Amino acid sequence: MASLPDAYFTRIGYTGAVETTLDTLSAVVAAHNRSIPFENLDPLTGTPVVDLSSEALADKLIDRRRGGYCYEHNGLLGYVLDDLGFGVQRLAGRVVWMRPDDPADPLPAQTHQVLSVTLPGPQDGADGPYLVDVGFGGQTLTSPIRLVAGPVQRTRHEPYRLLDHAEGFELQAEVRGEWQSLYLLSPQPRPRIDLEVGSWYVSTHPKSGFVTGLTAALVTDDARWNLRGRHLTVHRAGGSEKTRFDTAAEVLDVLGERFGINIADLGD
Repeated sequence: MASLPDAYFTRIGYTGAVETTLDTLSAVVAAHNRSIPFENLDPLTGTPVVDLSSEALADKLIDRRRGGYCYEHNGLLGYVLDDLGFGVQRLAGRVVWMRPDDPADPLPAQTHQVLSVTLPGPQDGADGPYLVDVGFGGQTLTSPIRLVAGPVQRTRHEPYRLLDHAEGFELQAEVRGEWQSLYLLSPQPRPRIDLEVGSWYVSTHPKSGFVTGLTAALVTDDARWNLRGRHLTVHRAGGSEKTRFDTAAEVLDVLGERFGINIADLGD
């Protein structure tokens, strides 16, 4: 039986180095981005995401060739990085992307999981920690970035930056020339029970966006593919393309063919 890292590397098509270096971490993140889709088909069809164990996540995302959301993506990657010898802590954030900028508006709950990763041993000052997030859907990070406020940091796609915030940090991405806030991040590590509660909430609450509407995303080397309901948007450096599908059958086809989701796993 293959080890978790071996099975995971087969799933994402990774054949590179496994030393605990920034190059390895960056290459694994890139391979994950292009191979495992973000999707909410389980919550949408009434199946809560409760079990965040390595066995459950490997079964769904590796063996059954499905995708998932932040708790599943970053959960699985966290277990793999643990096994490889990286220093991994699980953090939680409050998603503020596309929310109105109103001080009177209450803060959202901490329902986004990310990873803080350090590199063991001497690394010529590059030991971290690094923010790693392969589970933020259409605007997910495509490279590790330093978990430090201030500088603009390059990724394989857009520039990102972390700002100081009362919560700890505020992550922003430069999208079409404008800085957009994505989430507020606490540097306090979270125990698994807190993550399970967050996952239960967003996969069952009747007002959760994961329960009320279809979303899927995949990041290739040159594009971000985003599906919302029947609307597909492809963002590339030169602009965006939009397509609307008329039938549910067309949506299922694009989920299987473009996003690589094992549609047969959904049953009837």
